[in-house]
Formats: sequence, C-alpha cells, structure tokens
Amino acid sequence: MTDGVVERSRPRDRILETARDMFHKHGIKGVGVDAITEAAGTNKMTLYRHFESKDELIVECLRANAAKAGAMWDTFEAEFPGDKLAQLHAWVRKAAAMLNADGRGCDMANAAAELTEPDHPARLVIKELKEAQRERLVTLCRDAGIGQAELLADTLSLLFEGARVSVQTVGAEGPSTQFVRMAEGLVVSFRGAAAG
Repeated sequence: MTDGVVERSRPRDRILETARDMFHKHGIKGVGVDAITEAAGTNKMTLYRHFESKDELIVECLRANAAKAGAMWDTFEAEFPGDKLAQLHAWVRKAAAMLNADGRGCDMANAAAELTEPDHPARLVIKELKEAQRERLVTLCRDAGIGQAELLADTLSLLFEGARVSVQTVGAEGPSTQFVRMAEGLVVSFRGAAAG
C-alpha cells in the first residue's frame, strides 16, 4: 500500500489471474489473447514479454491451479493433524463443496477435453497433476488404515469425476447430490473389509 492507495498487481500476475478466470468461465479455446489483455488492463506486447505464447500461458494457468490443489492437502493436515481418517472425510466434504462451487467442473479435465493434441505442452501438466492427486489420495487412504487403498482412491476419484460431469450435464440437483453419501459409504465399506 502506498499513500493509502492499494498498488495494482504486477502485470504478469494480473495476466495470469485474468487468464485463469477467463479460461475457467469460457474455456481455453473460447478466449483469445486480445480478450485476456483487455480484461487484464494491459497489451499483447506485455503478455508476450511474460509468456512466449498462449500455450505457455495455458501451462502456467494450469500450474497455478495445481499449486492451489496442493494447498488443499496441507489444509487437511493442519485441520486434523495426524488423524488420517478425519483428513479423508475432509477430502470428501471438500470434493462435495467443489461440486457445488460453480458447475464448471475441473479445469484440468476441461483443458484435457479442449486440448486434444497429444503433444500439447499442457497435457503433460494435466497428467502430472492428476497422477499427483491420485498418489496423495492413495497415501491418505493407506495411512487411514484402508487395506485396499489404491482401489478406494481410484473409486473415490472416479465417483468425484463422474459427479462433476453430472453437475455439468444435468445440474446440481441431479445424481451428484448423493456424492457425500456414496463416498462416505465407500470409506465405511472399505474400512470394514480391512477390519474383517
């Protein structure tokens, strides 16, 4: 803050935040560089000074989304230190909250659907993030005492992805309303199998 006036964010950050928001709302292919620079209050020369291409900007947006997703796991640990089962239940609640956030679904999945070229640089970022999320969930399930941790993590992941699609296709009042009940039932079932 300078003389009581909040300083504007740096151009790179402004461009990145604007692009993330616009890509989320309108899709990657539905937003051009001109629209991003206008909304960010800058120009194409500034954008290209910070990002070599729109593809590089897309990659950086996805990396920023990945960092945000990574922070979620730290929050679970901070809220329930050492209680992995409580953290798993927190993941279920967070996933349910994300379903109802805005109906646009997963930015990574949406980007993968739009960027069909197998060699697009964003596809590697998407793959790495999805694999890292899976590994975190597998580890959490294992540490929570689930005998078939990988199977439960994959089942929860697919249930979550399916619920996200359901919200996009039939709305928040469709089958996704059963997400928490189904996910919690899976956790109980897998825990019971491990104990039996």
